[in-house]
Amino acid sequence: MKAPPANHAGKGFYDGGDMIPGSRITPSKSRNVGRRPDATSENQGAFWKTAVVLWISALCGVFLVLPYVATLENKALAAAAARTHLKVGELLTISVVQTAILLAIAVILGQWAARKLGLGTPLIAAFLARRSAPERSFSMLVVALALGIATALALMMLDHWIFTPIPAVAELIHNVEGGSARPSAWQGLLASFYGAVTEEILMRLGLLSLLALAFRTLARMCGASRELALPTAVFWAANIVTAVLFGLGHLPATAALAPLSVVLVVRAVVLNGTAGLVFGAKMRGHRPILLLSRAHTGSARAVAKQPET
Repeated sequence: MKAPPANHAGKGFYDGGDMIPGSRITPSKSRNVGRRPDATSENQGAFWKTAVVLWISALCGVFLVLPYVATLENKALAAAAARTHLKVGELLTISVVQTAILLAIAVILGQWAARKLGLGTPLIAAFLARRSAPERSFSMLVVALALGIATALALMMLDHWIFTPIPAVAELIHNVEGGSARPSAWQGLLASFYGAVTEEILMRLGLLSLLALAFRTLARMCGASRELALPTAVFWAANIVTAVLFGLGHLPATAALAPLSVVLVVRAVVLNGTAGLVFGAKMRGHRPILLLSRAHTGSARAVAKQPET
């Protein structure tokens, strides 16, 4: 599917439709010609309403993951509480506040960047505008969920056949299975919504959109064409970098269970980074954010009984 143009003069960013390929950029001076003053206000209102919905959704994922974190990191939390002379509950509260601020920044900047790239959140926009959902939404949600489950199963087999025979990984798995701080199935299920919503808003809406906009700017400074809002090479460069960072972001959970080694770092990047590539590709190929959240949910539920490493 071709990347959309950077021309938003004809339609508002949150138009409830898919990305619109084929048009060419119009000169910046003509973008607001003929636009009603209240149309800009409506678009700004939709921007902030969508931001609030995304922020609250991401924050719900943070609260849902707390039982998982409290169980998995109980020893680390107890040690931190002793060092800081705070209660564990107070430490978790501070962590939630910090995460809420980070999420607010990611939502605002991510939406701003996505807007310039021709990406949006049409399902949320339709809900806020009380319009019917875009065509084929249900079938695409089913495909996204199935894609998530298929990705998880493929990565589980890769982990079992390639990484598990390695001694460092075998030690990690032994620590997980024999440890007293193993999260229960219901905690893993709740934590899956953190991955499905919060991580996707942070990584795909926030980081990937900002990186893609930065790479596009650099490409244009080097003389690249300005015809497309999101060139394929720019998107995949941003998607690959985001996927690698996504994999590295899972290392703290691994470090809580075993000493980090080159093998464990490579495992985290390969397994989580591959999933990140799939979710990023889903963002560009179809209506983003909500669909890739469903894909991540399918992936996380398939492995909900296992601590995330």
